[in-house]
Amino acid sequence: MKLSLEIAFFGSSLVSAYWNGTATYYRGIVRALAARGHRITFFEPDILDRQKHRDMADPPWAEVVVYSGTDRDDAYRMLERARRADVIIKASGIGAFDALLEDEVPRAVKPGALSIFWDVDAAATLERLRANPDDPFRATIPRYDLVFTYGGGPPVVRGYVEVGARLCVPVYNGLDPTTHFPVPADPRWFADLSLLANRLPDNEARVRELLFRAAGLLPQKTFLLGGSGWGPQGFAGAERPGGGAPPNVRAIGHVYTSDHNAFNASSRCVLSITRDSMAANGWSPPARVFEAAGAGACLITDDWEGVDVFLEPGREILVAKDGEEVARLLRDLDPIHAREIGAAARTRVLTHHTYAQRAKLVDSILVTNAPAMEVAP
Repeated sequence: MKLSLEIAFFGSSLVSAYWNGTATYYRGIVRALAARGHRITFFEPDILDRQKHRDMADPPWAEVVVYSGTDRDDAYRMLERARRADVIIKASGIGAFDALLEDEVPRAVKPGALSIFWDVDAAATLERLRANPDDPFRATIPRYDLVFTYGGGPPVVRGYVEVGARLCVPVYNGLDPTTHFPVPADPRWFADLSLLANRLPDNEARVRELLFRAAGLLPQKTFLLGGSGWGPQGFAGAERPGGGAPPNVRAIGHVYTSDHNAFNASSRCVLSITRDSMAANGWSPPARVFEAAGAGACLITDDWEGVDVFLEPGREILVAKDGEEVARLLRDLDPIHAREIGAAARTRVLTHHTYAQRAKLVDSILVTNAPAMEVAP
């Protein structure tokens, strides 16, 4: 059976990856859903100068509606506009009026339509709820028809069911092979090891341990660090515990998505670092894993439970527990072996981890949970 639905999707941003690590996840999911015949309107607030740092124009596969990040009445107007949809999705961590939208979306759906909470940081959400039994979001969860998550595996599913979710389904990051693919190496991004990660409180210590420590142990190697907050302006790090980076780490700030393929294809290895809550929970591969694998990069990831569900350690990805292990892996890795690992990873993600496959899963859940909707054979 096939559904052709009007979907209203409230998220952080579809068109800008600036301070928005979930942008390529949203793009992959939304584009793949559109390819299956759905019509998506993506509502995003004008905050954090994201509209000034767009990575893309409005795409043909979704209507993008930008609303005020400071005017509550504008948020209510967006909800009113979304009422016509067959499915209304509220993603976590939008950054403006999150509590308002979380409370109102289940009320906004028309009869027979679905309300969905899509949690892009489920482990952190559940940790917050466990720490505060009076959190008002606890009472909101059962009002949604279902919960999708960015990942998290069995622990997140159990956690959401325990706090009242009717159904929780992880929808993992994946690869869009039309946007992430091998390209020739670019001298701008040459390095022995590169990392693309915004500077956030819940990953900075891991960046310092896995990248900075490895760089300190391998002073003859070159390291590249991209991501908002790591640029030359304010990178000294004296204001943060642990100080700045070793001199062989070059920080370049925000990297636009149009440069991601060249960034991933120009280093001997690409490092993937998982945020603290996701690493502690497991089963949460960052988008960077699939993007880098799609470009044929040799990946080193920090260690988290469930890595082997997505890529085979030692053959399709390398796994390091700390900076010393990152340094050892990099020191022992020859270029031929690195290319073999990158090629194997690309084959695996193209076969098992594309956004087209993720959208097929979403479709199957919608079919099962939308008995009042018109379903075409």
